[in-house]
Amino acid sequence: MKKLLILGCTGSIGTSALNIAREFPTKFKVVGLTAHHSQEKLQELSKEFGGVPVCLTGKESPEALEHLITTCGADIAVNGIAGSPGLMPSVYVLRAGMDLALANKETIVMAGPLVAQLAQKHQCRILPVDSEHSAVFTLVQKFGTDAIKEIVLTASGGPFREKKREDLPFMKPADALKHPTWDMGTKITIDSASLANKGLEVIEACRLFGVTPDKVKVTVHPQSLVHSLIRTKDGVLYAQISPPDMRHPILTALTWPDFVPSSLEEWDIVSGGTLSFYPPRMDDFPMLPLAYKSLSMGAGPIAYNAANEVAVEAFLQEKISFTQIATITEKVLEGDWSQEPVTIDEVFLFDKQARQQAKDVVVACVLENKTEKTCSSCSREAF
Repeated sequence: MKKLLILGCTGSIGTSALNIAREFPTKFKVVGLTAHHSQEKLQELSKEFGGVPVCLTGKESPEALEHLITTCGADIAVNGIAGSPGLMPSVYVLRAGMDLALANKETIVMAGPLVAQLAQKHQCRILPVDSEHSAVFTLVQKFGTDAIKEIVLTASGGPFREKKREDLPFMKPADALKHPTWDMGTKITIDSASLANKGLEVIEACRLFGVTPDKVKVTVHPQSLVHSLIRTKDGVLYAQISPPDMRHPILTALTWPDFVPSSLEEWDIVSGGTLSFYPPRMDDFPMLPLAYKSLSMGAGPIAYNAANEVAVEAFLQEKISFTQIATITEKVLEGDWSQEPVTIDEVFLFDKQARQQAKDVVVACVLENKTEKTCSSCSREAF
């Protein structure tokens, strides 16, 4: 029986992980839980799973979180924390010598080489939980790294995939949060709308699987059934296909290298409908090409992630337009990010610098927006 620690247990990933634990009570035992703000729900879950230790990260200190991670006795931790706050919990998990089922892509984006070194030092594994990287991981394990010619990540395209370019500046947060396929948290849903989420996944794929950016492609696949593909050196494509349910990749990570029977929905190849694929609209959604650009700089991925997080928060507060998320990120990436961080402390130093630069650009955008309240080609207000 594997002992599970679930970080971010009240979010979408954490909720799915708990459902897996409930379905397989003889395979998994929950031994620790964390949440950010949901204290009442956290206590309810602790009681359900036998009074396991908990940490409310929004109120307790980082030391309290580290203590929980190092003393709970887990074999594997599911990190479902959103955004850059998920990095240090990943570090604590690996330092404790436990396997990491990782849904927090920022861990790899911000500090991929460093966390890989930690995993190697403490002889533990990083098992991707993002549906795309879980699919690639499974396929790579089957065929071997040397057989891979390229990785193809699929993207739903988000709620704006059919919006005209001229309409994008006028999209509100409520519009961006209407994801057509997945039920996710606020930040990741906005990122899906801008394709920043896919940009982060491109960075993550390069670092997780040790491939160069030119070997990672993106295709828009609205049905979200094919979670990713690999092309082997003989030119053949292989896909991983399942309904859009995060319990599939979570179960894969928690049971690897075994495959266990489950009650999860299977996709019916006869009645499942048509699968379609389109090229991403790079010019209309520049957050994706900016991610590729960031990979050419040492600390570029850190700056990309930090700038995007600041910009998304400003967009949610309706201080900036949807398209200005990319404007802000691009402006920050124009700085000098050539230096590669060699410690976690340096990662956070670059992160802090990028956030401050992004905040300065947000202020400039707000001032610009106040003087240009309406679109130059129509009478609609942008804000």
